[in-house]
Amino acid sequence: MRNRIGDNARLNHILDAISEIETYLQNADYEMFLKHSMMRFACIKQLEIIGEASVHISEEIKIKFREIEWGQIKGMRNSYVHEYFGIDLKLVWEIINDDLPQLKASIANILAFLSENQDL
Repeated sequence: MRNRIGDNARLNHILDAISEIETYLQNADYEMFLKHSMMRFACIKQLEIIGEASVHISEEIKIKFREIEWGQIKGMRNSYVHEYFGIDLKLVWEIINDDLPQLKASIANILAFLSENQDL
């Protein structure tokens, strides 16, 4: 795995972005999310970072960990970057609450795999 250092860095960028979102939304509900533009835009920016980092993950990792919807993550990033006036905030909220916890666990599993298989 020649891109191990890059993969580790990018995977950690994803975890950091998820952590930032968790911090922003601590004790927040959907109504608060809608009311506070800074909170919304900060979360969307972190989702963009997740998407950008995922684009740079090696094909080896993407193939090995197909359960992650790499293409959807990239598409989400592209949508948020290019369609910023048409962002569906309900969908953003659902992604954050329904999808990010599983993504966080999956990314942690990939990092553990990489750590355990340094000789590959």
